[in-house]
Amino acid sequence: MTTTSPSRTPHPRRWQILGLVGVAQLMLILDVTVVAIALPHMGADLGLPRGTLTWVVSGYTLAFGGLLLLGGRAADLFGARRLLLAGLLLFAAASLTAGLATTGPMLLTGRVAQGLAAAMLSPAALSLIVTIFDGDERNRALGIWSALGGSGAALGVLLGGLLTAGPGWAWVFYINVPVGLVLLFTLRSHLPAQPASTTRAVLDIPGAALVTAATATLIYALIRAGDHGWITWATAALLLVSVVLYAAFAVRQRLAASPLMNLRLLTRRPVAAGTLLILVATALMIMMFFLGTFALQEHHGYGALTTGLLFLPIALSTMLGANVAGRVIGRTGARTLAVAGLAIAAAGLAVPAIWNGAAAMVAGMAVAAAGTGALFVVASATALGQVAAHEAGLASGIVSTFHEFGASLGAAVASSIAALSITGTGTEGFTRGFTTGAIVAIVTAVAALLITPGSHSK
Repeated sequence: MTTTSPSRTPHPRRWQILGLVGVAQLMLILDVTVVAIALPHMGADLGLPRGTLTWVVSGYTLAFGGLLLLGGRAADLFGARRLLLAGLLLFAAASLTAGLATTGPMLLTGRVAQGLAAAMLSPAALSLIVTIFDGDERNRALGIWSALGGSGAALGVLLGGLLTAGPGWAWVFYINVPVGLVLLFTLRSHLPAQPASTTRAVLDIPGAALVTAATATLIYALIRAGDHGWITWATAALLLVSVVLYAAFAVRQRLAASPLMNLRLLTRRPVAAGTLLILVATALMIMMFFLGTFALQEHHGYGALTTGLLFLPIALSTMLGANVAGRVIGRTGARTLAVAGLAIAAAGLAVPAIWNGAAAMVAGMAVAAAGTGALFVVASATALGQVAAHEAGLASGIVSTFHEFGASLGAAVASSIAALSITGTGTEGFTRGFTTGAIVAIVTAVAALLITPGSHSK
C-alpha cells in the first residue's frame, strides 16, 4: 500500500464522501443484477428477441469493462472529481434514456451509455478514496468499498423484483435518475477542488477501441451461434476477427506512448491465475442469474417479485462464501481455496442440470454461489497480493476489466446454449446451460491447480 505524508490534514468530510461514492458504486454494481430479473418483461413489452435481451446485459458490462482502464487514465489526467461528477450526470441521463425506451436500439443505446458512465465513475471514485484517506483509515475505507460487490448483487435481485412487479421494468432505470442527481449535487459541494494535471500523458483511445471491439465481436459470435449453429463458417470468421483484434490491441499496447495496460503483468503467474479466476467466477455468476431468471419466470411461472425473493439466498450465499474465504485463505492458501471454490460451484450447478424443479434449481445455485463468492476473494488476493506498490493500480484495473468481460461472456454463452428454452421451447436448454457451467468450473479447477501459486510461491 502506498503511504502518504503524515503531515497532511485528513479531509474533514472523508467519511461522508465515502458514503456518497459508495452509494454511487453500489448503483453501478446493482445495475447488472437488477436488470436480470426484468429481462423477460422487457422482452415481452418491447418485442425483443433473445439476442437483444442478451445485449441488454452484455452491452452494459462490455462498455464498462472495455473502457474501465481508459476511465482510470482519464481520472489521472483530468482529475477524479471532474470525472466523477461527469460520470454521474451521464449515468442519470443514460438511465432515463433506457427507461423511456420504446424500441430495442433505444434501450441498448441507454445501456451502453450507462456502461460508459460507469467506466468514468468507478475508477474516479476509487481514486478519490485513496486520495482523501491515509494509513489504517484507508484500509478500512477500501474494505468497505470491496464489500459493496456482494451487497450490490443481493440488493439488485430483490430491488429488481420489487420494481418490476410494482411500477414496471422501466423503473429499474428510472430509480437511478434521482439518486444520481442527488449524489451529483451533494458531492459537488463536498469534494475538494483539484488542481489541473501537469502530466503530458495522453489517452490511448485506439487501444480502448480495439479491446472493446474485439470483445464485442467475440460476444456477437457467441450470441449468433445460438440461432445459427456453433460450427459454421460465419461463427469461425467472427472468432477469427476477434482474435485479430485482440492481437492488434496487444501490438498497440507495445507501441503506444501511454498504453492502457502493461501486458507483461499478464505473463506473471499470480496475475494470470487471478484474472482467469475472476473471469470464470463472474461468468458463472451471470450465467446463473441469466438462466435462473428465465427458467423461474418463463418455465416455472413465478412472478418478478417471487423470483427476486428466490434469488436473494443465492446472492447472500455469494457474500457468505466471500466472507469465509477472506477468513481462511491465509491458512489454506490460494490454490487450495481456488480448487475448492470451483469444485463447490461445479457441484451446485450439477444439481439443476440433473434434477428438474424450482427448489432444486434454487438450492443448486445457492451452493454454486458460495463457491463463486470464494473465487472472487481468491482472484483478487492472488492477482494483487504480490505486485509492487507502483503497479497496484494497474493490476486492480486489469482485474476489474476481466470482471466485466466475464459478465459479458457469461450472459452470451448462457443465452446461446439455452436459446430455445429462453424463447419458450422446452427446458433442455436450461439443462445444457447448467451442465456447461459445471463443466467450465471443473476444467478451470484443473487449470487453477496447475497455475495458481501455492502459499509459498512467488
